[in-house]
Amino acid sequence: MGNKLTKRAEDYSKWYNELVMKADLAENSGVRGMMVIKPYGYAIWEMMQAELDRMFKETGHENAYFPLLIPKSYFSKEASHVDGFAKECAVVTHYRLKNDEDGKGIVVDENAKLEEELIIRPTSETIIWDSYRKWIQSYRDLPLLINQWANVMRWEMRTRLFLRTAEFLWQEGHTAHETKEEAIEETQRMQGVYAEFAESFMAMPVIKGTKTESERFAGALDTYTIEAMMQDGKALQAGTSHFLGQNFAKAFDVKYTTREGKLDYVWATSWGVSTRLMGALVMSHSDDFGLVLPPKLAPIQVVIVPIYRSEEQLDMLNQRIGALTAELKAKGISVKYDNRTTYKPGWKFAEYELKGVPLRVAMGPRDLENNTAELARRDTLEKENINQDVLVKRIENLLVEIQDNLFNKALDFRNNLITEVDNFDEFQEVLDKKGGFVSAHWDGSSETEEKIKSLTKATIRCIPLDAKAEEGFCVFSGKPSDKRVLFAKAY
Repeated sequence: MGNKLTKRAEDYSKWYNELVMKADLAENSGVRGMMVIKPYGYAIWEMMQAELDRMFKETGHENAYFPLLIPKSYFSKEASHVDGFAKECAVVTHYRLKNDEDGKGIVVDENAKLEEELIIRPTSETIIWDSYRKWIQSYRDLPLLINQWANVMRWEMRTRLFLRTAEFLWQEGHTAHETKEEAIEETQRMQGVYAEFAESFMAMPVIKGTKTESERFAGALDTYTIEAMMQDGKALQAGTSHFLGQNFAKAFDVKYTTREGKLDYVWATSWGVSTRLMGALVMSHSDDFGLVLPPKLAPIQVVIVPIYRSEEQLDMLNQRIGALTAELKAKGISVKYDNRTTYKPGWKFAEYELKGVPLRVAMGPRDLENNTAELARRDTLEKENINQDVLVKRIENLLVEIQDNLFNKALDFRNNLITEVDNFDEFQEVLDKKGGFVSAHWDGSSETEEKIKSLTKATIRCIPLDAKAEEGFCVFSGKPSDKRVLFAKAY
């Protein structure tokens, strides 16, 4: 069967790429480094989007939309920001093509050169803060809590579907506040929203922490992150929230009249998650048979496959399963009845297993006689024969159970991959042989951080928010340290 995947233990990277394509999530496009998100993959993204959007609105945010193209001069206003993104920017220089006079096809019309070059947004701080200057006059206009769902472009050289693509979909929140304290509170609140989404909907445990100075977002004073652990022992940054201080307000001259009647610069945040979460979802739970989706993000939660030999049998099954489908839908469960006659039941079983549908119901003529059905769960691959009278209730309970089981399984896996080390030999051995997060003392210098990275390819993923005060010595330099940080190799 064409659905067979490379085993994870053999080649995790190959397994991932095959799975994304065979499960119909995405494929490469005619543009290098850019993907086509296929309907099934996009359906999962839409479910993520809907939940996140609801959570943003519950915390007082509104959606808006800003231009795709940013004048180059905007970028140069915030120095560290332009340094951070310069190497990844795609630039629009002309606005017209024309037929080549030599008849060799179409060429750029040199008479249509833009007066000012335009950057395709890698992120939108600069264009948004230009608008905020017009929107904010007084403390009465604050806080300003805006989110944008958009695409952005970062000209990546080494790409992988969902995890790192030149164009990706995301949301970016941009907020303005009266005080430093309010802005920091907002940054932390959104980190909390991301963590809640990752754990409650993706069933993916995360560690909340802050980034070191060298790993911060370009132009931020502080970056708050949620870090997840994938099945191959590599970490993945799943969402970030940035405290921007007054940097962008000063760069774009965004001042407001304070309650005391003075002029001051506003305080800013920005925060975002992207289609990279799709990659995280695939890698958190899936197995050698295909995708494993948490029920809360599965476009199809239950698939029903009829087993029959004659059209007469199929007609009888259609009637019974039609009633069952209606009952499940009335409970808010998304269900697909696959009674296509062009594929055999065995093919359908393999297809829905590959696509990670949490529950599968199979029903044949004998089940109609006995008032039974076969119920199979995707997470454990267990099957049970069950009386139809209790089938709906059992499905309801199992969807909750599967969601919890996936989270707990991922949490146990992650916790087993956090290793405390106290010297550099141990550090290297754990990274090479076990992988995962290495909890170690660090002297706080970017020089040490860089040396460890160049020697081991491991970066400081975060300084955990719940890191307890603990006197020790840096694992590399031997200098004093007051808390442990988490190192890992990462996507």
